[in-house]
Amino acid sequence: MTEFKDVTAIAQSNVYFDGKVVSHQIILADGTKKTLGVMMAGEYTFDTAVAEIMAVTSGEMNVLLPGANEWQVFKAGESYQIAANSQFSLKISGVCDYVCSYLP
Repeated sequence: MTEFKDVTAIAQSNVYFDGKVVSHQIILADGTKKTLGVMMAGEYTFDTAVAEIMAVTSGEMNVLLPGANEWQVFKAGESYQIAANSQFSLKISGVCDYVCSYLP
């Protein structure tokens, strides 16, 4: 999941946490929406409106999934799913690239 063809790229960036998390949206030919982003070292909490799949493309994420008591580590090449209308927390120790896929 490191290259996408035949996409519409939205030039306006999504900037969170004082610029420590930045992403750009792409729309695939079938209408599927994704964001491609980078996170700098820090701790973050996100809310979801729709279900998402987060795929780590470089670096690693320490993730506290909704309802979990223990943190899990996801490295490049791994992914996890978050339900709609939920919240999850991240601890990032270095630069981490990701792709977020929004589920219908």
